[in-house]
Amino acid sequence: MTTAPDQTPSIVPPYRLFSGWLQILALAMPLFWGAGAEAAERRILAFGDSLTAGYGLPAAEALPAQLERRLRADGFEVKVVNAGVSGDTTGMGVERLDYALSDGPVDIALVELGANDMLRGLPPRETRANLEKIIETFRSKGVNVIIAAMASSNNWGQAYRQEFDSIYPDLATKFGVTMVPFFMEGVWGDPALLIGDGLHPNPAGVRKIVDKITPYVERALAPSGAAQESRAR
Repeated sequence: MTTAPDQTPSIVPPYRLFSGWLQILALAMPLFWGAGAEAAERRILAFGDSLTAGYGLPAAEALPAQLERRLRADGFEVKVVNAGVSGDTTGMGVERLDYALSDGPVDIALVELGANDMLRGLPPRETRANLEKIIETFRSKGVNVIIAAMASSNNWGQAYRQEFDSIYPDLATKFGVTMVPFFMEGVWGDPALLIGDGLHPNPAGVRKIVDKITPYVERALAPSGAAQESRAR
């Protein structure tokens, strides 16, 4: 007589079930954390002219690359996108704004434009109107704006200088955005910090500019309501 096979369901010991769940969790964690890290990365659009683009410099020494390295060293997960175009005026910036925004979401826009307007002697009222359009467009997309102030030379007279120099603080107040004081402060006029043309910063000059603007950017990156003391001065 053949003995019937045992139909009693096997019992899996609890410790084996626990071990199995641990294996599944171990496999899933890298995917989970990887997705979280990617989602946490913030995108900063460096939107400017040759001073942002890195005229005469290797890409790794341009302002966006140096700023990204500095922010990452300070613990911020960021991608700084180089949206600088040499020779751009504020009007040219307005014309390419939609294109710059088409490359993906932007958390913060660092707007560095106006120097070429001044060098060409363009009316300050036009520069002001163009910067207003740029700020308004970014803000309509939910982008946090930081504007970098430029300063006029004396070439066009005192009245021009006063009108031009007032643009940046006025717009910062009007729109409630952060303003970095004169972008080239401490670099302009120093041969040791400029390339051979005497106008654009060399890697050391860019580093000095990054030292200046980093606190303003980090304040913008800080969580809303976070009690962090800004290093901006």
